[in-house]
Amino acid sequence: MMGTKERNFQPLPKDISLEDLVPEDNFYRTLQQKLDLSFVRELVEDLYAASGRPSVDHEVFFRLQLVMFYEGIRSERTEAHRLRPSLGEMVRGL
Repeated sequence: MMGTKERNFQPLPKDISLEDLVPEDNFYRTLQQKLDLSFVRELVEDLYAASGRPSVDHEVFFRLQLVMFYEGIRSERTEAHRLRPSLGEMVRGL
């Protein structure tokens, strides 16, 4: 079954803005604005059954693969370990 990432985030405290934390000239911000991966879902939807366990959202998967490529990360486990502390530090630093 083809999955979709549900974006159900808890609200941040009012004095924290992720937009303010990421510089305007950040490479990934620019990539997010320029790269539309919505076509991926249409390409693969015929390959998935209507029932079963949902897959990882394909847009999210390919975005993470691009991060791995640009950062020189060779495994998804390494990527997860690298991202977790940096996100925590970013929020704690406020």
